[in-house]
Amino acid sequence: MTSRSIYTLAVHAGERLPASPFRPVTTPITPAVSYLAPEMADLDAVFGGERAGFVYQRYGNPTVSAFEQAMAALEGGEAAVAYASGMAAVHGAMLGALLGEGAMRRTLVSAADVYGATYAVQERLLGALGVSTTFVDGTDLAAVEVALRERRPAALVCEILSNPLLKVADVPRLAELAHAVGAALIVDSTFATPYLFRPLEAGADYVVHSATKYLAGHGDVMAGVVVCSAARAADLRERQKLLGDNLGPQEAWLALRGIKTLALRMREHCANAQRVAEWLAAEPRVAQVHYPGLAAHAQHDLAEALFGGRGFGGMMSFVLDGAGQAEVFRFMEALELVLPATTLGDIHSLTLYPAHSSHRAVAPEVRAALGIGEGLVRLSVGIEDPADVIADLSGAMDRALGR
Repeated sequence: MTSRSIYTLAVHAGERLPASPFRPVTTPITPAVSYLAPEMADLDAVFGGERAGFVYQRYGNPTVSAFEQAMAALEGGEAAVAYASGMAAVHGAMLGALLGEGAMRRTLVSAADVYGATYAVQERLLGALGVSTTFVDGTDLAAVEVALRERRPAALVCEILSNPLLKVADVPRLAELAHAVGAALIVDSTFATPYLFRPLEAGADYVVHSATKYLAGHGDVMAGVVVCSAARAADLRERQKLLGDNLGPQEAWLALRGIKTLALRMREHCANAQRVAEWLAAEPRVAQVHYPGLAAHAQHDLAEALFGGRGFGGMMSFVLDGAGQAEVFRFMEALELVLPATTLGDIHSLTLYPAHSSHRAVAPEVRAALGIGEGLVRLSVGIEDPADVIADLSGAMDRALGR
């Protein structure tokens, strides 16, 4: 099925898995914690990894497996491992790269402007365990190459569209640079989804998603997933059995239901975001817009080449001219349609203040150096009529800024 259109894959992948002659059209929710085997030898074979099957929910679940198979198909990967959250998936992929060859490798190289919690995991959590991360500008390929050659890391970490500055990662070139020094490439593709780009086909080793966002798409489930080779997935799953950061069957079912409309939603997200970004770019009260669909974006041509004309995603950020925290707060409080909520990728349009939310865990001086200033607003454009979104943004600026 992997050669079929993303629209077809989204609808059918992971469904009607063989179990009996009479299969339900839609994957059922299987909440059972444990399972019975025909004979004890069968149970022993599953525990020993000699045959497929289900024995205990921490080891696997039919509904979760359906979601994993769907994601493997959508990303063109051999296998996928689902997690309880996007951050659990990020952590899982990093541990996979650090521990995957059986001996702890203690260095990572990472794009500097990744999601704040991803930055904090590397700097604080892994740092406390003796892992050193070198942060570089992921768009400066020369700087990335130098860091890789000097550090010889276990992995290079990046986001295909960075959060919140929407920098575009040249994944094919980053994969070449990483592999030249024996490093894996971990790509967080949450903003792009497989609708826009499939990193494994460009050389990535792990693709990470916060499925809470565009994949599920409706703001009603928290989930994460890593897509990779079958061997890497088997390694991740063995570690997951120990850590217990599994996705539950209810959440897996919601995520699987959500991806049925992924391609349709992403098509609308991209078209709507393009219109909103163009309006923001022409708005005098906006000093700067970060959106790869704009010709003025530094990596517009790269984004166009990578995404193949399907659009540029639903995410953007912009700077309110002369605004600090107080002005941004007034603007967000004045919105009536766009929701000031701490997430993204929903059917609703959502706005967030990175300095106090997504990047709160990043030191103020580091935020400033990255370009995440006091006037920066992140906007996730939903599937509403873009004219209504624009009117709400304009009205909120009128009420909050008065100019």
